[in-house]
Amino acid sequence: MTPTDDPAVRYFDAIAAALSGLEIFMRDDRSPLYRHGIVAKVAAAYISRLERSFACWRNRLGFMETFKISRAESGFPVFQNVLELENDRKTAAQRLASIPPPGELREEMADFILRHKEFPEALQRSMAERLYLEDVKDGSTFSPFILAQTAKVSVNPKSMRPYYLVHWGSFDGTANLPLIYMATVEDSSEAMVEQLVDTDSGRLNERIDIPLPVDGLLNPDLAHRFDDFTEKNSAYSLSPLTVATNLDKDFPVLHPKQLRRMVLGPFYSAGITEHNSTVSEVLAKVRKAENAWLLTWTIQEVYSKAEKPGRKGLWSSEPSSEEFFINTDDLEAARQGVSSYEKHALIPHEAYQALYAAGEAEKIFGGYKVHILSKGQVISDV
Repeated sequence: MTPTDDPAVRYFDAIAAALSGLEIFMRDDRSPLYRHGIVAKVAAAYISRLERSFACWRNRLGFMETFKISRAESGFPVFQNVLELENDRKTAAQRLASIPPPGELREEMADFILRHKEFPEALQRSMAERLYLEDVKDGSTFSPFILAQTAKVSVNPKSMRPYYLVHWGSFDGTANLPLIYMATVEDSSEAMVEQLVDTDSGRLNERIDIPLPVDGLLNPDLAHRFDDFTEKNSAYSLSPLTVATNLDKDFPVLHPKQLRRMVLGPFYSAGITEHNSTVSEVLAKVRKAENAWLLTWTIQEVYSKAEKPGRKGLWSSEPSSEEFFINTDDLEAARQGVSSYEKHALIPHEAYQALYAAGEAEKIFGGYKVHILSKGQVISDV
């Protein structure tokens, strides 16, 4: 079997090309998503984590023979692979100590070939395991859950509250989909308002040095609780409205004004995935196997249209609460529990030509913003 005939090689080549193209799209200032500024930059960092994960899994195949993907649904690896990657990260240093250094392994391999006139498969597996563990030990892969970071801090001059842009990531274990969350949250806690807000200018206190990004929520009194909340409220089965509403209820002094979720996938690869027969049939006709793929993603957003004031009474009181806007005029937006959503598709030029020639492009890409990867550049609005 030649490398291009090996399904694993074709899958890893295809997903590497797709994620590389997606990262180009996120970082390109001509990209329609770049208007969101920091949103595209944050998303690109999570995509880099995914690229690192796939590079590790590829090395892992050199000494482990099992690797499963969700062929009929997401097109991404099943959750078990993500868990194994995380477990291996925790034991990497200990396992590396028992494997000879790369130079020593190369010398042993050369000596084995000279003496036995055959390939040293056991040594090759040790080398692959070493490369895998070295890659995975630094923790920059896409974990089952990636703790929140505060990426931006500013002040709302109307409410005179500081607000944070906070992001976190999750690999959903049921849908086998990578998820990226970004929330804009105002903080009305007295300590943070006093520390961060310059009441004279209505701006951020210039005397406070905040070395962004900050691990966790910027408010230290709520950071651990916020980590627990995000880990428990990041499932794909929860709508963005549910996540935002739960956040609003669980933290009286935090006011979520906007929540975005980026759902990566499904991913389609010729001869590998099976979740759309029409796409599979057309992609199978693409001449170059490395161009026979299609990556889709959805950006969901829910935002607050107003804040209902809190009520303090002698016998009972209510904290303020957000009134989130759901676009009920759009049945799909209402179903997703969002104010708005965007569906995107990234596809190599050759594969798009094949779909167009087969008369399937309009049907497959209905409702999608299509982006074509060609010669290392991404062309949008086709």
